[in-house]
Amino acid sequence: MVFKIKIRNLIIILFVVTISASLLICHNSNSVYNSVYTSSSADKKFIKYVEFNVPYSLMDYALKYDINSHDTDKPLHWIELIAYLAAKYGGEFSKYKSKHLDTLVSSLNSGSTMEELTKDMKYYSYYLEAYTAVLGGFVGEFEIERPVKDEPEKKEWVKKYGLIAFSPIAKGYDYSHYDDFGDSRSYGYRRKHLGNDLIGQVGTPIIAIEGGIVEALGWNKYGGWRIGIRSFDKKRYYYYAHLRKNFPYNKELEVGSIVKAGDVIGYMGRTGYSDTENTNNLTTPHLHFGLQLIFDESQKESNNEIWINVYNIIRLLHRNKSETVKNLETKEYKRIYDIKY
Repeated sequence: MVFKIKIRNLIIILFVVTISASLLICHNSNSVYNSVYTSSSADKKFIKYVEFNVPYSLMDYALKYDINSHDTDKPLHWIELIAYLAAKYGGEFSKYKSKHLDTLVSSLNSGSTMEELTKDMKYYSYYLEAYTAVLGGFVGEFEIERPVKDEPEKKEWVKKYGLIAFSPIAKGYDYSHYDDFGDSRSYGYRRKHLGNDLIGQVGTPIIAIEGGIVEALGWNKYGGWRIGIRSFDKKRYYYYAHLRKNFPYNKELEVGSIVKAGDVIGYMGRTGYSDTENTNNLTTPHLHFGLQLIFDESQKESNNEIWINVYNIIRLLHRNKSETVKNLETKEYKRIYDIKY
C-alpha cells in the first residue's frame, strides 16, 4: 500500500514538472522579443540589442520629408517614418523602395495617424525606441551664426530647422572611408571593428557630432589618445580615437567639460596599439569613430555593450560640416560659426 502511494506521488511530481517546463518553453518561445529586451535588477525592461542597418537613401529621403513638413499642419517625423518601414520589413531593408515611404506619407497626409497605422505592428515600438536612441539628437530647431550678406566680416544669428549634428571631420578637409564595421582586428586579441575609420591627414580638426559631456579623455592602448562624449540624453556615447601625438585635444577639454555640436575637440593622428602613452603605432592616419547606445547604465562598460554601424550616418552628416580657423598663437583650431539650440 505504501509502495502504491509513493508511485502515485511520483507520477504527480513528474506531471507538475512537465507542466512547469512546458510553461517555461511557451514563455521563451517569443524569442525575437526576448532577444532585444532584458530586465535589470530592478526589473526594468530595456533594449539589449540593436542592428542599425538603415540605408543612407532612406535616411536622406525621410529627413527631407521631415524638414519640408516642419512648418505645416501635418509635420512628419523622420524617425517614425523609418521605424514604420523597419517594422513593415522585419528589419530587412533590402526590401526598401522609395515608393513605400511615399505611400506611408500619403496616408499620413490624408488623415491617418501613425498610431492607427502601427496598431497591429508588434515591433514598431521597439524600432521607434531603438532608432530614437540612435538619431534622437540629430534634428531640431536651432540658431546658427552666418556671415551677413555683403558684409562677410560680420555675423548674424539665423533660426533654422534641420540637422543639428555635424560631420566628425571639419569643413575643407578631405577624408575617405568605407563600411568596415565588423572587420577583424587582431591587436591584443582577435575582435570585431566596432566603428568606422575615416582616413585623412594628421592634424585634421575633429568635430563633436553632437553636444554632450566629456566622459573619457586620455590614453587607451587600443585607441591611443581618445575622447568619449556622452549625449545630454545619455543614450549615445561617441568615441573618437587615434588622435594626434603630442597635441591630441582641444586644450580646454577635461572630463566633465560640456561641448556643443560642431565644436573642435581634437586632431586626427595615428596613435594607439601600445601600452606606452603617446605612441604612433598605426601606419595610416585616421579617426576611428564609434557610437555606443546605452539604454541602461549597466551597459556602459560591460560585455553587453551595443555598438552600431555608423557608416551611413557619417555619409548623412557629410552635408553638415563645421568651418574652423586656426589660432596662429596657440595652434588651436576653433569653430567660426557658433550654434544655439
